Amino acid sequence: METLEKNIEKEIGQFVADDFRTAAIFSKYKIDFCCNGNRTVEEACEKKGIDSHVLLEELNHVLNSKTGESIDYKSWPLDLLAEYIEKKHHRYVEEKIPVLRQFLDKLCKVHGERHPELFEVNKLFTASAGELASHLKKEELILFPFVKKMVKATLDGGAVPSPQFGTVENPIAMMMEEHDNEGQRFRDIAELTDNYNPPADACNTYKVTYAMLDEFEKDLHLHIHLENNILFPAAIKLEQQFG
Repeated sequence: METLEKNIEKEIGQFVADDFRTAAIFSKYKIDFCCNGNRTVEEACEKKGIDSHVLLEELNHVLNSKTGESIDYKSWPLDLLAEYIEKKHHRYVEEKIPVLRQFLDKLCKVHGERHPELFEVNKLFTASAGELASHLKKEELILFPFVKKMVKATLDGGAVPSPQFGTVENPIAMMMEEHDNEGQRFRDIAELTDNYNPPADACNTYKVTYAMLDEFEKDLHLHIHLENNILFPAAIKLEQQFG
C-alpha cells in the first residue's frame, strides 16, 4: 500500500518514461500519457472518475512483471534518440498520411451520405496532415540538429554556438504546443469514429481505414511521449550544463 500511496503522486509521463509497458494501461482507461503526461495519477483518475487504487494495482502488476521487453529509451544518448524518432516515427507519419487521405476521400464519396461524421473526420485528419508536415520539418531542420550539436560538444569538450532561437526551451515550447493540438485533434477523431469501431454496414476499406487511424494515433502517442517526456527534458538539462 505504501508503494501505491507513493505512486499516486507520480506523473503519468514519468510512469511511461520509466517503463513503456504502462502505456497500455493508460490507453485502456483513455488517459492521455503523451500530451497531458504532466498530470499525476490521482489528478487523471479524478477527472475520469476512475478508482485510482484499481489503476495503480494494474500499473504495479505490469511494473513487477518480467514478461515482455521494455525498451529503456531514457538510457539512450540524445543524438541516437533524436535520430530514432526521425527515422521511425517521422517516416511512419510521412508514409501513412497519403494512404489515409486517399482512403478517407473514398469513404466520404461512398459512405458520406449515410455517415456524415466521415466528412468531419476527413477534415480533421487533413488539417493534422498539414500541421504534422510542417512540425516534422521544424524538428528535423532546427531542433534535432541543435540537440546533436550539444551532444557532440559534450563529447569533444567544445563550445555550443548560440542558436538563433535563444535557448532550446523556445522551440521545445512550440513543439509541445503543437503536440497538444494534434493530441486534441485525434481525441476528436476517436470520438467521431466511436474509438475506431466501424459501423455494421462498413466495407473492407472502411474497416482498414479505421484500423489505420487507430494505429496512426497509437504511433503518434509513442512519438510524442518520447519527445515530451524524454528527449525534451534531457535537451533542456544538457543545455544548462553549458551555462
